[in-house]
Amino acid sequence: MNWLLVALGGAVGASLRYGAGILLFKPTSGFPWTTWWVNICGCLFAGIFFAYSQKFPVLQNEARLFLMVGILGGFTTFSSFGLETFQLLKHGQTTLALGYMISSVMMGILVLTLGFYLFQWLLHSR
Repeated sequence: MNWLLVALGGAVGASLRYGAGILLFKPTSGFPWTTWWVNICGCLFAGIFFAYSQKFPVLQNEARLFLMVGILGGFTTFSSFGLETFQLLKHGQTTLALGYMISSVMMGILVLTLGFYLFQWLLHSR
């Protein structure tokens, strides 16, 4: 049954990712903003979910498989991040590639941390 939760969540997440790719503004600067924003939002949602799962342990089992592994796993896209970085490097845009790599990792961790602590604080203040 766990595989079904992951598969259903993955379908939802992949569909959301596809929709984000259609809806988000695509500047011509060469910087892969769509993937960057999707991954940053995914990190924020991961931090929020992790905070909730600490307060409500029921979210650590099947709900985690559906939401974190499935939906967020299908929504965020490390393979696109890798491919876009490779393409920037291949086209000689080393500075842009490094900026993309560093900002993706640093902002992702920062936003995940902020989401976690903000929602942990909100949950404990009730």
